[in-house]
Amino acid sequence: MDSTAEKITDMQGYKLHVIETEKYKTNTFVWRMKAPLSNEDVTKRALLPHVLQSSSGNYATTTALRSYLDELYGATLFVDLAKKGEYHIVSFSLEIANEKFLSDPNPLLKKGFELLAEIVTNPNVSGNAFDKETIEKEKRTLKSRIQSVFDDKMRYSNVRLIEEMCKGEPYALQVNGEADEVDAITPEILYEYFKKAFLEDEMDLYVIGDVKADEVREIAEELLRFENRAPMKVNTEKRSNRTEVSEVKEEQDVKQGKLNIGYRTNIVYGDPDYFALQVFNGIFGGFSHSKLFINVREKASLAYYAASRLESHKGLMMVMSGIDLKNYDQAVGIIHEQMEAMKKGDFTDQELEQTKAVIQNQIMETVDTARGLTEILYHNVVAEANISLDTWLSEMLKVTKEEIVEVAKKIELDTIYFLTGSEAGK
Repeated sequence: MDSTAEKITDMQGYKLHVIETEKYKTNTFVWRMKAPLSNEDVTKRALLPHVLQSSSGNYATTTALRSYLDELYGATLFVDLAKKGEYHIVSFSLEIANEKFLSDPNPLLKKGFELLAEIVTNPNVSGNAFDKETIEKEKRTLKSRIQSVFDDKMRYSNVRLIEEMCKGEPYALQVNGEADEVDAITPEILYEYFKKAFLEDEMDLYVIGDVKADEVREIAEELLRFENRAPMKVNTEKRSNRTEVSEVKEEQDVKQGKLNIGYRTNIVYGDPDYFALQVFNGIFGGFSHSKLFINVREKASLAYYAASRLESHKGLMMVMSGIDLKNYDQAVGIIHEQMEAMKKGDFTDQELEQTKAVIQNQIMETVDTARGLTEILYHNVVAEANISLDTWLSEMLKVTKEEIVEVAKKIELDTIYFLTGSEAGK
């Protein structure tokens, strides 16, 4: 397990995290940028990484950039956007072969670094504007990405639950921004935002593979330097204190209803009882042996799917289920019953042990990939915590029934959202 130990160095304008491990045949770079979610920037920020990975100063077309990746033994590059708590996170991931496993003596580690530096510091810009063609292409793609959420009713209903539940909070903003704001983004406006982001964001670089930390630091120092900054923090004190449960029903032309229920857990990653919350969620709705799956889907045959998931940095738990339109009241009733059962400690030692085993397997599977490992380690950056993987596992395995009941008592029902068809209730 010590192969996941991080060596963290403060570099100029960012933190470098090196994980020396012989577990992977490739070297992985993950460049992460974190800023508070904001209304005015969310759509520009959703567009920016896609524009940067599309072409660059030295590779002026997507074809040129992609064929250079092929030359690097089929290196892969892609970007990702996420919300963690009230932060909007941009990730660039580059995976490249490790020359130790090739007959080619070319220093691929350095070439990987050079390519990453090219993508984030040498954009395809002339004057003070991004390349117009790239911008137009990526704007069209962003619009269809936003539209695809509306078309996928499972994702749509989850987004709508969060919009209703977190009204007035930054977390209500969508990770891909707003469709009606895309057109207004010009090559000049986006270039201004690019400069702002690289001046203000909290930035972290993860390098994972069979590498030497000193060598990685030397290359990083040479190729990646930014202005030092004090990253902006979000105000996490603002928690909604809803006095009554909000119930929202929305009609669309759907055959299957989507019932999404939001709870405030009042616990976030880094809190002492976070591990008990994880086990709680596993018993309640996280897995196929969980109460929701068994009681709502299997026993009562009320749902096509029923599960719960945590938003660890915002202190939310979302229940998602797909039900026949006529089964709304019954399904809500059974979900409430399962929550009450948890609060009373009405679950067996077998459920507790099975859940811990599944969580342990899930974490071990996640860290089997370098990107999964980054995902787990990055929780500490977002939460300003310092929880090692070993601590996470050992604390989770120590969780008792009593601790789970205490966690259950803190959880408050906030919002019930139902996407229903027009024939519901007839």
